[in-house]
Amino acid sequence: MSVLTIHGGRIDAAALRYPAAPLPWLDLSTGINPNGYDPAALTLADPRVLPSPSRLAALEDAAAAAFGMTCGAIAALPGSEIGLRLLATMGLPGPTCVVAPSYGSHFAALPDATPVASAALAGAGWRSALLANPNNPDGRVIAPETLLDLARSRTADGGWLVIDEAFADCVAGASVLPLLRDDDRVLVFRSFGKFYGLAGVRLGFVCGAEAIVAGYRERLGSWPVSSAAIELGIGAYRDTQWRDAMRIDLAAAAAALDQVLRRHGLAPRGDCPLFRLVETHDAAVVFERLAAAGILTRPFDYAPDWLRIGLPGSAAALARLERALGGG
Repeated sequence: MSVLTIHGGRIDAAALRYPAAPLPWLDLSTGINPNGYDPAALTLADPRVLPSPSRLAALEDAAAAAFGMTCGAIAALPGSEIGLRLLATMGLPGPTCVVAPSYGSHFAALPDATPVASAALAGAGWRSALLANPNNPDGRVIAPETLLDLARSRTADGGWLVIDEAFADCVAGASVLPLLRDDDRVLVFRSFGKFYGLAGVRLGFVCGAEAIVAGYRERLGSWPVSSAAIELGIGAYRDTQWRDAMRIDLAAAAAALDQVLRRHGLAPRGDCPLFRLVETHDAAVVFERLAAAGILTRPFDYAPDWLRIGLPGSAAALARLERALGGG
C-alpha cells in the first residue's frame, strides 16, 4: 500500500493492486473539487504562440483581487508544489520548523526542519516556519488573525512564516492575505487546482513580500505557466458568483458526507469541505473494503488509524460510498 500513502490520485496504482475492483473507480483519495470550474476557457488559449505577458499580468491581477490582497506582490507558478519545492533556495533563515501533521511535500521543501505540533508552534524555537491553513490531512483551520499575531511576534529578527493556503478558497475568511501589511514577513502559497477542480492545469501563486516573490519570478523565467492556465485562471478568478455558489454547494455536500460517515460509525474531522479525516482502529479494513469496491481513499503510513475521504461528486457517488461502507 506504500505508494498509495504518498499522494492521492493514484488510481493507476490502485487498479493494479485491485484488478477485480468494479469500474469505473471512484477517486476519493484527493482534496480536489469533483465539480470544478467549466474548462471552456481553454478555447481562448492559442497553443501555437508563447503566453502573453499582458495576459499573465491580467491573471495575477484577477487572482490578487479574488484573494483579497491589498498589498504585497504576487507571481503565478506552475502549481503550488513547485513553489514549495523552491523554498529551500530562497534563503529562509533557520532554524526552521514544519507544523505536523501536514502535507508531505512540506518536509521535502525544508528537509532540515523540525516537526512541531500546531499547539506548540508559539513556544517552539524557530525563525522560519511552514504550515498549511486549512491543514491537510485533518482540515484544521487557524484563524488568520492568530497566525498574523504569531508572525509579527516571531519574525522581527528576519525570519518568515510561510503559509500553504492550497485549500483557502473553500473556506471564506481563512486567508491571511486580506489582512497583510507591507512589513509582514509572511509568504503565502495558493493553489488553483483544489477548489476549482482543475488540478491538471498546474497553476498556483506565491504571494507576499516583493523580495521573495521576485526571486520566484527570476527562477521561473518569462513563461512560468501555460496559455491554457492563464485563460482558465482569469475566467475562474473573475467569476465570483461561481465561487460564492460553490462554497455553499461544498458545505452542503460535506454535511451529507458527514451523515453517511456517522451512520457507519466513523467520526468525521475537519473544517475543509473537500475532505474529511476519520480515525479508527479499523482504518486498514475500511480502506481495503472500499478499494475492493473500486473506491480509493487516502491512507497514511505515519498514522495507520487515519483515513482521509474526499468529497463524492454526486448523489450517486455518495450512495456508492455508503453501500461499500456497509459491505454491499
